[in-house]
Amino acid sequence: MKKTPTVLTLLLVILATYWSFRVLLPHYNPDEVVVDTEFSTNRALQHVKEISKEPHGVGFPAHTTVRNYITNELKNLGLETSLQEGYTSGDWGNLSKAENILARIKGSESGKALLLLSHYDSSPHSSHGASDAGSGVATILESVRAFLKTNTTPKNDIIILISDAEELGLNGADLFVNKHEWLKDVGLVLNFEARGSGGPSYMLMETNKGNSKLISEFIAANPEFPVANSLAYSIYKMLPNDTDLTVFREEGDVEGFNFAFIDDHFDYHTAMDNYERLDRKTLAHQGSYLMPLLIHFSNADLTNLKSLDDNVYFNVPFFKMVSYPFTWIMPMLILAIIFFIILLISGFKKKVLKGKDILKGFIPVLFTLIINGIVGYYSWTFLKWVYPAYNDILHGFTYNGHAYILAFTLFSLGTCFYAYYRFKVIKTANLLVAPFIIWILICGLVAIYLKGAAFFIIPLYSFLVAFYVHINQKNPNPFLLVFLGIPALFIFAPLVQMFPVGLGLKMMVASTLLTTMIFFLLLPLVTKYRKKGALAFLSFLLFAGLMVSAHMNSSFSKERPKPTSLLYVLNVDDDEAMWATYEHQLSDWTSQYITKKVVDNKLTKKVISSKYGSNFTYTNDAPLKNVPKPTIEVQLDTVINAIRNIRLCITPNRPINRLELFTNDIDVLKANVNGVELSEHFLQNRNSGRLITNYISDKNYTDITLEVPKDKEFELTIYEASNDLLDNALFTIPERKEDQIPMPFVLNDAILTIQKVKFE
Repeated sequence: MKKTPTVLTLLLVILATYWSFRVLLPHYNPDEVVVDTEFSTNRALQHVKEISKEPHGVGFPAHTTVRNYITNELKNLGLETSLQEGYTSGDWGNLSKAENILARIKGSESGKALLLLSHYDSSPHSSHGASDAGSGVATILESVRAFLKTNTTPKNDIIILISDAEELGLNGADLFVNKHEWLKDVGLVLNFEARGSGGPSYMLMETNKGNSKLISEFIAANPEFPVANSLAYSIYKMLPNDTDLTVFREEGDVEGFNFAFIDDHFDYHTAMDNYERLDRKTLAHQGSYLMPLLIHFSNADLTNLKSLDDNVYFNVPFFKMVSYPFTWIMPMLILAIIFFIILLISGFKKKVLKGKDILKGFIPVLFTLIINGIVGYYSWTFLKWVYPAYNDILHGFTYNGHAYILAFTLFSLGTCFYAYYRFKVIKTANLLVAPFIIWILICGLVAIYLKGAAFFIIPLYSFLVAFYVHINQKNPNPFLLVFLGIPALFIFAPLVQMFPVGLGLKMMVASTLLTTMIFFLLLPLVTKYRKKGALAFLSFLLFAGLMVSAHMNSSFSKERPKPTSLLYVLNVDDDEAMWATYEHQLSDWTSQYITKKVVDNKLTKKVISSKYGSNFTYTNDAPLKNVPKPTIEVQLDTVINAIRNIRLCITPNRPINRLELFTNDIDVLKANVNGVELSEHFLQNRNSGRLITNYISDKNYTDITLEVPKDKEFELTIYEASNDLLDNALFTIPERKEDQIPMPFVLNDAILTIQKVKFE
């Protein structure tokens, strides 16, 4: 019997897996000379460097500096630039004064305009905003420069919107969509974003109806490195991760494309989102999208992009993008089932298939799914138990996260090799039936409930061909079997990494189960290996090695700093002060003030809001400091037609960054803050009694008008926060060490005052 060349075919499988990742990103050569009419990553990097010198969130001094820089760069391109400013609160009850930057390139025709979009504000407090979204701004500036150098006049107008206050609640986009006259001209939006500092940029569409025309036009534009699939967008729509483009879709019925990279997620919204950490290949990838899309859509018919039909789509090496209509989903599923039944009948007739052996084939399938599912599901819980400091990485993706992904992938492979090592006496054709049934059940479920994942069935057709080969040949050509396994590797291998990178290591179960399912699709080849036991041992050995490597890199350093937090909290009414932190494992810096791990339950029940709903973990008594409290002036308190009307003005007496108002358990019928009416939807769905968050610049006052039921006592809790704990003259807080950074997503390095106002 001819031996299967195990080493060579394994190398080909590894090569195909490597290639599935390699083709996602372009090369970056720092010494490459690029002509003026093409996108230059180096020229874009100069913009990133200027934009990301300092944190530049709304209200920070560098915010104005960055706005002026971008405005001047647009003017240097010969574009007339304007600013749009105004208060808006969006749908999240986050009020701020946004200042959008606008420019427009006139087209030769009067059709709809193409809008290029990114935001220039960084996340509040410590992020330098190099990736999020300095990279997006730089991509637009450099692409527009290159486009203008071609000296061609587009058919469509090109609007450039560099929005403000995206990080606070999509406020700049909300301001443009609801108050700017140019909205009526916009036919399509291209939005550039980031949720990390590296990796491929994923294309995610935003559409109120069908996507078929959008995806057809995207394919026609022919970007060189498309990374997109309809599953990712189906998942994206389920998550609360809105972007500026969401406002255009929901409130303006304008569709578009998001381009966002999500790898190196640990840098997201932290002080490490800086110029040095931005992956140069990732920036090049953003440019590789915008240049062809800018040329295509500036000349396309943007009035004809809406559709009632949806398409399945996915990227694959060599073919770039593959797309087909939803109407094909059920026929493709039924056709696969018919082919399978025909092959079953043929196999039984030829006595290659035996019922008893087929049933035995379910044992390794269920064994591997159960073991790998359990290990993947509890892996993050286990890691946080072993390394408690991981709880302080609120992203849920550690600096050594890629090592964990590879480690648990190898564990899954080891489990699979071991399971099929135990069942090596059963003929291959019989072992293929159970995996196919599991896969076809999955394809059937997604065909009904998650149509965006319907491309899962594509590798199943290759699997059916391999099944046919095993029924009809005793010793199939191993290289043919490798070839038939390539679709599974090309399509699914990048998803093994994508889920935990994008959603955190808590989604490791997606990686372990998907690895198992890929292994099933490679069974026509793997079952011919004689050394499956050795391969299982090697996989477990590599798993152990990677876990040791991850352990060696589990501590914090200058390159992998620990997120830390400290606040001074002053209760004005009770004349009490406390130190507070969000850290689960106290750093030596925080321990100078949090000397006992005491939790003040009264304080942590209702605190200033945070992205992940985090509460203070520990508190400790602090000395009273003479922190100026705000002036609260009740200007109106009257009852009209059984409704209590209240108006008050809150004026800060110190430089603050954030004012947050909570109410007691009472219905707020109407609310107006600084002339902005809070939406009825928000008022009816408030969380924890939060009424409004006002991000304040220049010590601006907050003017509030409320309508509440007259027969209920009304209480307002006022949180006033400034991010100046380390610089305030009232305190002498030492700087953090090099291996520590401010914790993102929570109020940090802040002086917080709490004050109540009761209306009886």
